[in-house]
Amino acid sequence: MTPRREPSGTGTRTAIVGAGSWGTTFGKILADGGAQVTMWARRPELAQEIDEAKRNSRYLPGINLPRGMRATADIERALDGVQQVYLSVPSQTLRENLRAFRPLLAAGDFPVVSLMKGVERGTGLRMSQVIEQELDIDPMRIAVASGPNLALEIAREQPTAAVISSRSQETADAVARTARNRYFRSFVNTDVIGTEFGGVLKNLIAVAIGIVDGVGYGENTKASIITRGLVEMTDFAVANGAQPETLQGLAGLGDLIATCQSPLSRNNTAGRLLGQGYGIQDVIKQMNQTAEGLASVAPILQLAHEADVYMPIVEQVKMVLDGKMNPRDIAPHLTTDDDTPQEERTNYGQADGGGALRRAFQRAFDQFRNGGRGAGGDRP
Repeated sequence: MTPRREPSGTGTRTAIVGAGSWGTTFGKILADGGAQVTMWARRPELAQEIDEAKRNSRYLPGINLPRGMRATADIERALDGVQQVYLSVPSQTLRENLRAFRPLLAAGDFPVVSLMKGVERGTGLRMSQVIEQELDIDPMRIAVASGPNLALEIAREQPTAAVISSRSQETADAVARTARNRYFRSFVNTDVIGTEFGGVLKNLIAVAIGIVDGVGYGENTKASIITRGLVEMTDFAVANGAQPETLQGLAGLGDLIATCQSPLSRNNTAGRLLGQGYGIQDVIKQMNQTAEGLASVAPILQLAHEADVYMPIVEQVKMVLDGKMNPRDIAPHLTTDDDTPQEERTNYGQADGGGALRRAFQRAFDQFRNGGRGAGGDRP
């Protein structure tokens, strides 16, 4: 069913903290939807280029930014009178950035939205948890954005959907109304855990896809990894409190497909370099931007072990990263290290007598019965 078109201009005063490719692209999304946008860039020369030339040549070459977008290297100026704040810094630097900006971000009652897809090394915390912990704010103010969102494609205004998640339905709705325009549509849910873990876990599977691509394996291998990777993602997320339906939506399957198949994916690119024989330090040097998946492998596996969830594909990725496995050997270890036949269903499906497919059919039936209004999952 075609979504009903609604006026997109909101005039909401927004700030984007971080001017990399995704932060700048999201600023463009907001500005094209009618919001007032101020970008904060750490480097004054980048802020000046965005503010005056309406370009970000380092991260979004060839893209013209909206004339109304502003940028500054002064965080107080960026956050002055703000109604919504979007955070787009590398996940491993989020805590130090929050500590620096805490007095400005903790005050007020405006939504604080995470655009990041990672977990913190050492703590294993999701980005929304780091935000809540460092700012000591009501979690109902916090939202996260995720989905199949390759920055350059969206900057080129190719039609895209995303999901905005918050424990507060009101917050999710407010952010989604602002983050929408003629080429970008935001859906909503209240499953923050599933939405965040979907965005993190798909990066790890994308690294695996890149590795086998770099080795030279074909579509069968990649399809097998994507499919079994979704099982690992779902088992892990549900064990940590997520709703399984979320992993079948934009933040899970949607993001997984986009990230695994596109050369624009930083995690896919990092994996491809590993598959071609480069060491991890060489890969990091060659990458122009952060590949969040590389930093998330170890903390995710630690959380998996604590939850007694087996993630063989991610385990093999770590072995390649650690130099303990030849990239060509990753494919034979897709599902198990022994010859015992295993069920294809996810573990959560075995536990409750159902499975992903049954739940998908049940959700579709419920939506049909309720005239298209589903109780769970992403919704407009």
